[in-house]
Amino acid sequence: MLDLTQLALYFAAAFLLAITPGPGIFYVAARTLAGGREEGVASSFGTGLGGLVHVLAGSLGVSAVVLASAELFTALRLIGAAYLIWLGVRTFYSARREAKAGLDGGAGTQSIGPWRAFHEGMLVEALNPKTAAFFLAFIPQFVDPANGHVALQFVALGCVSVALNTLVDIAVTFGASGIRKGAAMSPKPIRRLREMSGAAMIALGIGLILAKRPAH
Repeated sequence: MLDLTQLALYFAAAFLLAITPGPGIFYVAARTLAGGREEGVASSFGTGLGGLVHVLAGSLGVSAVVLASAELFTALRLIGAAYLIWLGVRTFYSARREAKAGLDGGAGTQSIGPWRAFHEGMLVEALNPKTAAFFLAFIPQFVDPANGHVALQFVALGCVSVALNTLVDIAVTFGASGIRKGAAMSPKPIRRLREMSGAAMIALGIGLILAKRPAH
């Protein structure tokens, strides 16, 4: 087991990771602004499940294999980037299209339903190789081989990080939901926020395309 100092350090570092804006946070915010709190919460659990995919893959060594192979890393990076850019473009232009139609900010605009929001959130996180790289670089520093069950230690610590990420995403959902309700009579701010979320996802997707394979 980790001593209290190491555990506190791990929690602090994992919390900083959780509150750092990334694809998951921007997707959750955009989904909440478009479809409401229910879809935002569903997408938050989706990104959480996507994070668990990386944790389990890392514990089994799959992520290490992907990161060690230039071809596999490039394939995952491009797929993840393309999906993120597509979501960003869809978010950006749907906000503008609704504004032109006079529907911007209206109740239920661009609602896709909780299940689809959950599914898309999972893919956003699962297709992000930077998440895999982070877990493989970060979690092993807190795994003690002397305690045995290295894979279980990796999974346990990874689940803590994923749980923190999910809690932050849910907090973002409630914040975005409050903004959505508060701006119901003045839809322009909601359109701007959705456009910003879409643009941020596009930028992150482009950044993912330019990402280099982590050195070993």
